[in-house]
Amino acid sequence: MLAPILIILPYPMEIALSPFLSSTSPGNLSFLGCCFTSKMRFWSNPFSRICCSSMEQKLKPKPMKDEYMERQVQDLDDTQISKTSPSGLCSQIEKLVLCNRYREAMELFEILELEHDGFDVGSSTYDALVSACVGLRSIRGVKRVFYYMINSGLEPDLYVMNRVLFMHVKCGLMLDARKMFDEMPDKDVASWMTMVGGLVDSGNFSEAFRLFLCMWEEFNDGRPRTFVTMIRASAGLGLVQVGRQIHSCALKRGVGDDHFVSCALIDMYSKCGSIEDAHCVFYQMPVKTTVGWNSIIASYALHGYSEEALSLYFEMRDSGTTIDHFTISIVIRICARLASLEHAKQAHAALVRHGFGTDIVANSALVDFYSKWGRMEDARHVFNRMHRKNVISWNALIAGYGNHGQGEEAVEMFEQMLREGVTPNHVTFLIVLYACSYSGLSKRGWEIFSSMKRDHKVKPRAMHYACMIELLGHEGLLDEAYALIRSATFKPTANMWAALLTACRMHKNLELAKLAAEKLYGMEPEKLCNYIVLLNLYNSSGKLKEAAGVLQTLKRRGLRMLPACSWIEIKKQPYAFLCGDKSHPQMKEIYQKVDNLIVEISRHGYVEENETLLPDVDEEEQRILKYHSEKLAIAFGLINTPHWTPLQITQGHRVCGDCHSAIKLIAMVTGREIVLRDASRFHHFRNGTCSCGDYW
Repeated sequence: MLAPILIILPYPMEIALSPFLSSTSPGNLSFLGCCFTSKMRFWSNPFSRICCSSMEQKLKPKPMKDEYMERQVQDLDDTQISKTSPSGLCSQIEKLVLCNRYREAMELFEILELEHDGFDVGSSTYDALVSACVGLRSIRGVKRVFYYMINSGLEPDLYVMNRVLFMHVKCGLMLDARKMFDEMPDKDVASWMTMVGGLVDSGNFSEAFRLFLCMWEEFNDGRPRTFVTMIRASAGLGLVQVGRQIHSCALKRGVGDDHFVSCALIDMYSKCGSIEDAHCVFYQMPVKTTVGWNSIIASYALHGYSEEALSLYFEMRDSGTTIDHFTISIVIRICARLASLEHAKQAHAALVRHGFGTDIVANSALVDFYSKWGRMEDARHVFNRMHRKNVISWNALIAGYGNHGQGEEAVEMFEQMLREGVTPNHVTFLIVLYACSYSGLSKRGWEIFSSMKRDHKVKPRAMHYACMIELLGHEGLLDEAYALIRSATFKPTANMWAALLTACRMHKNLELAKLAAEKLYGMEPEKLCNYIVLLNLYNSSGKLKEAAGVLQTLKRRGLRMLPACSWIEIKKQPYAFLCGDKSHPQMKEIYQKVDNLIVEISRHGYVEENETLLPDVDEEEQRILKYHSEKLAIAFGLINTPHWTPLQITQGHRVCGDCHSAIKLIAMVTGREIVLRDASRFHHFRNGTCSCGDYW
């Protein structure tokens, strides 16, 4: 990684952002022709403190309305308005906006437009109308207010112009806002930062930097809000060197310890891949706020350091810092990744204990967690208790039913969602189509797929096509699946070909499998499982020469099959097993349990398979089927848990055919429910059957 570019010059100081940005991304950043100049003579903080930086910015709380305003609001007359004077209408518009009754305020403004066109509306009324348009995010309202302002001949002062500019920016009218900004005769820092902030919010980070550098030459503004905005722009560009320079200037201007700036820095460094710098910023915060803790925990979780993130959460809890619903949402997602049911239950208890039992964000995360780990009754219980539900809440529950082979329940929840007036998005259709393909609901799946664009104006994407290909593959309609790929209006993706390859593997269609595999080799030449699926298909079909050719390709590309690993959590402690593992203290007892299980399930028709489907494991595992990692993990779980508890196993590869057959019978003879999450999907084993319908 490049070292930070930090330039120290005598007064005046310059940090050469422009040339660095131009050289980093010529296509987007060639505009920068000015430099980042500070006119300060003395620095508030020593330059040596610059060592690192990243996360979420937190908006400052709105100031409390004064008592005079409150009294005005209380005097608001709710009765129907008839033949009110224009000044009276303006007064009532302002009062309605104070009450956050924006829609009613805009209705009164419509009366003003129709009955008193051209009336000279005061600045305070325009200010209120701006707030109403922003609150409603109403583009039509913005255009009406601005048109009325122009037609009435108003000559707005700088404050009103800034408010109108702010209204355009917040409602997403960036082209109009930029034209207005360029034509403003006078601009202050608020004008510049409104425009810069709007560009950052709309993702135009390069242009935001151009404007910021021009503003800096004129105003040299060093407020925390300015630095927070530009740190966000650095994160958007993904340029950690630029972020470090903004960080250095913030320190010199004496705002490096501001908690808004610190949280933005944590976020920026995290998004730019420098978790060490994010950690450094956090531990230099004079006062570690709730947002600061949330930022660093989320940073570690983002980079896959789930255990470290969970440890930070416990440290936060023990420090006495207030835990909010965002904290708990992050922890629940970490638990989902770690498959830690016990920690998730603790987070659920904390959610209720801290008074966030009805919070939509945290509860949606909780529904998602329980759904992912097979606790559908718990997921449904949390969902039903939610006072408000959004599309994310519905998606989490529908996905849970789909993942666990309960396709009819998933479709039922989807239909209930439509009845309750919740608008589905592309994710909703993806998960309900997946549920249909998972459960073999081909007719219903086609109906939903056809209704996407026709009834809901949602254009099908590649992943929706992949679900339909899998659905057709589940039915054995491979020619139709291939025809669907060819009929797509876009270039078929790897997911679409992978779905076809899986279908060919299940139905042993060698010719079509070879075609799909060749397409995947070109798209994902380093993805091991694409080769192994075809290898196993050749092996199972007796095509040994072709299988040897695939092995040669693997060796030529330097790809090797790795040992499979399975995990199980017992009493909050995770345990990992490799195939043929003999390192566990209870291994003698575990192996004896496996032997006993094999004898017992053999009485119910189990025969060890000679041909297995192992997508990413080595040849040694083929020779010791009895002691595959998932069998060892299940035996360990049976020994160390009460007979009424379900077992939950996680593994990094697709379960082989032999283990899949064996686990179905183990679940039957032990009376246990066994949930296995493999690289393909969830498998719910119960009473001798699996939720996948033997298609995975």
